Amino acid sequence: MQKLTFSILLLLFTVVSLSANAQQTTRVLTLKDAQIIADAAEAKAKDNNWNVVISIVDAGGHLVALRRMDGTQTGSIDVALEKSETAIKFKRSTKEFEDMVMEGRLNVLSLPGVLAMEGGLPIISGDQVIGAIGVSGAKPSDDGIIAGAGVAAFK
Repeated sequence: MQKLTFSILLLLFTVVSLSANAQQTTRVLTLKDAQIIADAAEAKAKDNNWNVVISIVDAGGHLVALRRMDGTQTGSIDVALEKSETAIKFKRSTKEFEDMVMEGRLNVLSLPGVLAMEGGLPIISGDQVIGAIGVSGAKPSDDGIIAGAGVAAFK
């Protein structure tokens, strides 16, 4: 009897596990996705005559695409990368950190890997954060507009 009960429980556990795994499909940010996002972001920047760097990373924070528009200062490369890395590490907009600092919560600046400046956004598919975009070169609020245009093109 115990053996039969154990076998039934094991079978139920296996069915539940397989069912849960079947429902969890992980979406991966592809190079094609990154190009679509970067194209839309670049178009928004061009529409406003803003020269920027656009950085797109995957869920692991690894660079998938980087664009530096003509005339953009080289310092914006590192800033765009840091914005995308912050957005993926913390799964939130870098503007949230900027707002915290502006409210006087300076302890946020002691968090490792945080760049508290607008322009970094997570890229979300369903309920999964699958990447992030970082933009630098214009005013931070303009960088945020450009990043938002890129993310909107993905959805």
